[in-house]
Amino acid sequence: MTTVALDITSGGWVTTFQDLGRSGTEQRGVPTGGAADQHSAAVANLLVGNARGATLLESLGGELALVPDADVLLAVTGAPAQVTVGCAPVDSWSPLVVPAGQEVRVRGDVSKGTRAYLAVNGTLSAGTLLGSAAPDARMGFGQVIARGDRVLLETEFRGFGRRLFEPPLFRLPVPVPRFDDGPWVVDVVASHGIHTITGIRELIEDSTYVVTPRSNHVGLRLDGPVLHPEGDTEIVSHGVPIGALQIPHADELIVLGRYRSLTAGYPIVGVASRACLPLLGQAGPGRELRFRWTDRETSLRRFATREAEVRALGHAAAEAFGALGFSAPLSRIN
Repeated sequence: MTTVALDITSGGWVTTFQDLGRSGTEQRGVPTGGAADQHSAAVANLLVGNARGATLLESLGGELALVPDADVLLAVTGAPAQVTVGCAPVDSWSPLVVPAGQEVRVRGDVSKGTRAYLAVNGTLSAGTLLGSAAPDARMGFGQVIARGDRVLLETEFRGFGRRLFEPPLFRLPVPVPRFDDGPWVVDVVASHGIHTITGIRELIEDSTYVVTPRSNHVGLRLDGPVLHPEGDTEIVSHGVPIGALQIPHADELIVLGRYRSLTAGYPIVGVASRACLPLLGQAGPGRELRFRWTDRETSLRRFATREAEVRALGHAAAEAFGALGFSAPLSRIN
């Protein structure tokens, strides 16, 4: 095992340590948290031979840049971005061997998506809260990485005897999501609250909603038409799933994120399909969203298809690394 230093030369708007979140903490009042785009985070780790839930970097806007003091294997995923190594363009969504002393720069296009993920083979030295490196500002656990910081990495990577500008390392079955222009379509399964508001199903289906700057880690706040229940009967607060569509007293629609808490007595009219949650994690201010109603069975089937693609990538990457004598056992891809 070798200790490698990653010197941060630019932290972008906000760059943090991140992983897939906490497990079993919500009953103690601590949200799951974790990467907003779980798909991109998991794929980045698998591309470098890590477990899918390993700690990595999540960059929100601006330009992330770093310089390793030894050769490293890394991958950049997430929203479309310009990625360079030593000022030369390289591919995202692909394993990259970065030589010692070469600067890696990642500049995202926030009009296409808000977050980029950078994973490096090995274990990043990062603090944890309740077993996770995921930040939680409300708990005083910021995990912010800024220019001038030095991030330490423990890695077994020794290089593949390759040069930077040779053809791609592998031909892997990488499930790259689409970041289309125009409104993004989000599949939604109706919940019991839809029956409390006459006409809300049709209204949501026929309308376009816009992500506002009031959005945060708790949820996306959307401008667009809504309806409210008749009368002033309060709803008992209860836990809700990630992706729940909530209608507060204000004239807006909220899609709850990974740091949501209770309903606060507001009706929940639907829940975004799990397969669409990564896309919602990339939606920034100004992004237009359309909602399409679906049934639970179809939603589960689409998620199972995406999950099968991720698992296939993990197995292919493990076999490719193994063929090169690089340790990436299958037990680490799940």
